[in-house]
Amino acid sequence: MIFDIRLKISANILFKNRYITLSLQLQTLLAYPTLDFLLYIIAGATVGLAVGVTGVGGGSIMTPLLLAFGFPLHIAVGTDLLYAAITKAGGAVTHAMQKSVRWDLVFLLGLGSLPASALAIYILDNWFEAPENYASIISTMLGFTLILTSFAIIFRTYLTSFVGHRLNLNADRIRWATPVMGALLGFIVTLSSVGAGAIATALLMVFYPLLRGIKVVGTDIAHAVPLTLFAGLGHLYLGNVDFLLLGALLLGSLPAVHLGAKLGRHIPDKILRPILASMLFSIGIKVAFF
Repeated sequence: MIFDIRLKISANILFKNRYITLSLQLQTLLAYPTLDFLLYIIAGATVGLAVGVTGVGGGSIMTPLLLAFGFPLHIAVGTDLLYAAITKAGGAVTHAMQKSVRWDLVFLLGLGSLPASALAIYILDNWFEAPENYASIISTMLGFTLILTSFAIIFRTYLTSFVGHRLNLNADRIRWATPVMGALLGFIVTLSSVGAGAIATALLMVFYPLLRGIKVVGTDIAHAVPLTLFAGLGHLYLGNVDFLLLGALLLGSLPAVHLGAKLGRHIPDKILRPILASMLFSIGIKVAFF
């Protein structure tokens, strides 16, 4: 028997001279079928482990999973962004303690990603009546982008030579181009919840080829925390977050992401890089064609 005990709390919050009503539904765990709730916990643990090891999966794996579970697109995107922020925060702490984060690159990426995220939230709030109006276009473009970036990682030696010599981008120019990369990430992640790990990982591996795989992962996770938190709060403002689902996902992911970060430290570069490329390719196929 499924008990449905609901406590509805409505709070009026004044934001930019208008009132926003947030309807928070607090339900007991018995409000969900036990099997469904356990399934969400397992899903959170699986994705959390992938995030800890590779830095990829917070959105690019979780969002398709939530859609497969039957959640509306806007709820899947908004809930996943806050899930990714909290999950990756645990991973970022572990990587920081292991000194596997390049904080200078995190800062440069954030210079572009956070303003771009704010712009995306503004566009969602003022230009579109429903998420369905833009979701399919973003998903298709992102899927093909992920496929291309997986090949970019595999052939990174040639691409590094091309970026460094043919385009005459030395270390200083690449550093100044990093906020532009961040802006691209911020816009895409806020609109789709996908890419904070996958696209950022690909860009870092191509433009900073001397970074060890574990530092690519650590830097990617550390940057994804403020980006997904900022974007998630924007979606919370739009009313796109399911708090009970979020709680179930976090129960599974928080221990798993810590374990994944520990495991990633002991995986050699020659193994970790192909794993990252394979994950990007498989995620791209799924996003583009399924």
